[in-house]
Amino acid sequence: MWEFTLATECFQLGYSADGHCKGHPDPSLPKPQRLHWDLPEKVHLSISLALRGAKTLSGDIDCHVFPFSHFGKSFIKRCHLSSDSFIQMALQLAHFRDRGQFCLTYESTMTRLFLEGRTETVRSCTKEACSFVNAMEDKGKTDPQCLALLRLAVDKHQALLKAAMSGQGVDRHLFALYIVSQFLHLQSPFLDQVHSEQWQLATSQIPVQQIHLFDVHNHPDYVSSGGGFGPVDDHGYGVSYIFMGDNTITFHISSKKSSTKTDSHRLGQHIEDALLDMASLFQEGKRLKQGCRGLGEDSGYRCGSLPCHSRGSRAPTTSTNF
Repeated sequence: MWEFTLATECFQLGYSADGHCKGHPDPSLPKPQRLHWDLPEKVHLSISLALRGAKTLSGDIDCHVFPFSHFGKSFIKRCHLSSDSFIQMALQLAHFRDRGQFCLTYESTMTRLFLEGRTETVRSCTKEACSFVNAMEDKGKTDPQCLALLRLAVDKHQALLKAAMSGQGVDRHLFALYIVSQFLHLQSPFLDQVHSEQWQLATSQIPVQQIHLFDVHNHPDYVSSGGGFGPVDDHGYGVSYIFMGDNTITFHISSKKSSTKTDSHRLGQHIEDALLDMASLFQEGKRLKQGCRGLGEDSGYRCGSLPCHSRGSRAPTTSTNF
């Protein structure tokens, strides 16, 4: 809805030089009338309590939205890798540098191959992904070794993605069993444990904007940054991303300001560093990374709010919320 509103306003309606909306008013349209609501007193109290709760929740969200424009899906495709899997591995590397540990990771995927199919879960933090991350943090590992492990991790992620899309995921099935067990009052320690697992990293690729409304190539400044979502754990992150054309990736990162373990801006910098470090495993990517570092040396520019990482280093896990 917002993409349609923005595109219509920019490309079809617009404003005159004096700031008024273009077009001519239609005098035949009826004048707007204010609606008066007759609400019971107890509803007024409920609204007040709901508003207070909403303000508390929204005030605790640390949201960071930024475009990564050093490369996009065209570069990843030239590396003969899946764009989504590449980003998921970058998120694993970035989160490990941010928190110093691996965590249960949620990625949603669509199951629209089936009637009324909605979503299924891809558990992106695999053994293969962990092996790749550990290799990237090991200064003794060479680029070819890290690249080989990256390809294995991407292949594993692709296999999980295809299984989830074709109805062979586990999480929706386990959730259905949990609901049935609760309805029948059957105790299942296994299902209780699965249901109580904390997703400290919740991720999702946002569908590309309505292509017929926007022209990324001719009007690169008129793009939608997509949408995001909040963290599902008090000490976790919510990360969504959208491929804007061929050379830009926009990230939405959320966490809670009340958490002493998370920082959305800090994770954003780790994501940018991780993407550049992974790109440098390829010959073309080495030039991208060198260009970024060179820009910082010449002009004092830094890719984000923190200095870029070198492979094998990790930032401290202390946090200051912005």
